[in-house]
Amino acid sequence: MIPFRLGRVGQPAQRALQRQCQRRTLTSQTSSRRRVIFSGIQPTGIPHLGNYLGALSNWVKLQTSAQRDDVLLFSIVGWHALTLPQDPTRLQSSREDMLAVLLAIGIDPTRSILFHQDHNRHHTELCWILSCLTPMGKLRRMTTWKSRLAASRNASSENDIDDSLLNAGLFSYPVLQAADVLAYRATHVPVGEDQRQHIELTRDLADIFNRTFSRHNQPPLFPLPEYVEAPSKRVLSLKDPSSKMSKSSPDAASRILLTDTSSQIKAKIRGAVTDSIPGITYDPLSRPGTSNLLTILAACTDSDVVQVTKRYENKGHGHLKSDVTDAVEEVLKGPRTEFERIRHEKTFLEQIAQKGALQAMEYSAATIDQVRRRVGLS
Repeated sequence: MIPFRLGRVGQPAQRALQRQCQRRTLTSQTSSRRRVIFSGIQPTGIPHLGNYLGALSNWVKLQTSAQRDDVLLFSIVGWHALTLPQDPTRLQSSREDMLAVLLAIGIDPTRSILFHQDHNRHHTELCWILSCLTPMGKLRRMTTWKSRLAASRNASSENDIDDSLLNAGLFSYPVLQAADVLAYRATHVPVGEDQRQHIELTRDLADIFNRTFSRHNQPPLFPLPEYVEAPSKRVLSLKDPSSKMSKSSPDAASRILLTDTSSQIKAKIRGAVTDSIPGITYDPLSRPGTSNLLTILAACTDSDVVQVTKRYENKGHGHLKSDVTDAVEEVLKGPRTEFERIRHEKTFLEQIAQKGALQAMEYSAATIDQVRRRVGLS
């Protein structure tokens, strides 16, 4: 059953929101005991198993374990998707599908704030202000733009990419990531290991702003957000275990999508690259394919990978692949069914997005008001 219906937001509601934001004080925004948790995901296709085990399932766990006063914000970051070429029609569809996926896996819009990043203009406003404080040297040291560009061009390595293909948005998108986090004065950011460098940049920019604009005994505006590591290890490609599982890989058999059927899951895991060494051991360097299957099995069963490996010391890859297939199907069958139920509920999804955008702006408006005052724009 659809939990609720939200009417279309009109101008009176927008004005009421603005008045409410103006009344919100800085103290109520970030108390010393309250956690503000923010994370986002790009709407570039249906998430795969690596996305789910590495990030999305952790979002649900954070939602479940959060204290009553904690604020959780989960965003579909459409502006980040634009850093690489997108088909407009497909992007619009992917945005809706991603919202449906997050609802299907268990993100509760009555507990967490679920919204489209591009519905809140405060992100881009803060991004510009932070860009004017960001040293070029810090951006040049960012490494992820190279990997994203290489993946988009199916390059064999980052050294094979042509720098002339780099656009300003892709080069500077870590600043937008920082704005995503700082707009809500987030204290904790659950992201993958590959994003740790960006969290360090976010902390640096928060510190630069605080030191530059904390005058007349004003307290620092931004907390320095903490990186929250996902409990499961990253999931690798089923066909090339030297790289992580990716939506951009040209080989569809290299990844398991959240929408894959049980027969598709079985076929992909059966065809996963392993090795010819007898027995099963966990050795990510020498046996990456086998170790990847053990990592997946441990993550799907919420177990320790070392303990899982002991159960297969005297068994073969066929047995392991069969058990991995069953475990993955058990994890994905619920979200898959729920996604198919709600993905075409356009009105419902639009209402969820509107509600989330208003809630998000309620928090970020107070931040932007303070930022504008401190830099001299208000």
